[in-house]
Amino acid sequence: MQTYSSSLPNSPMKRGPKNGQAQSFRLYTERGQLKERAFGRKLRDLVAVEGKHRIAVALPLTTDKPQNLPKPPVKEQTKPLNIKLHSEQRAARRAGFNDLVASKIKSLEILRRFEEKIQKVIEEEEIKSMRKEMVPKAQLMPLFDRPFTPQRSNRPLTVPREPSFLRMNKKCSINEDPYTRCTNILLKL
Repeated sequence: MQTYSSSLPNSPMKRGPKNGQAQSFRLYTERGQLKERAFGRKLRDLVAVEGKHRIAVALPLTTDKPQNLPKPPVKEQTKPLNIKLHSEQRAARRAGFNDLVASKIKSLEILRRFEEKIQKVIEEEEIKSMRKEMVPKAQLMPLFDRPFTPQRSNRPLTVPREPSFLRMNKKCSINEDPYTRCTNILLKL
């Protein structure tokens, strides 16, 4: 059966694949032949191994009686040693320690309660004193027989001067008169 690749009648004819026939690809080079031989050897080895596994190997029949293994020797019974334990002494010491801890906890609790009582009394005293201080009292009446009269101060008046933004020379003395101070600096400028 011949098929055309296109609908045109003038195009060259191509053969389509034949259904049902698979063609194997064979390498006819030396390398291809070596690979085929190796593959064949591998297949033969696998078939041989599978054949060996198919053969069932049975255990040989024995007519001998089963052997009784000798019993292991019996160990002697161990004798208990007379070990003196100090658990009673330790229990007594532990009880004493527990009593000591309990008494310490009680004394701390008593101290804490006592301090709380003292703190409470101190706070109550502070509250009482604050209440006494917070009572509103009327201001005392001024004395009208001696009225306040402001008096003039005897101090001299302050003399105003302009601020000097120039750097002061170290040679200037502070004790000089403020008007004549550092005149040499101004003269240099």
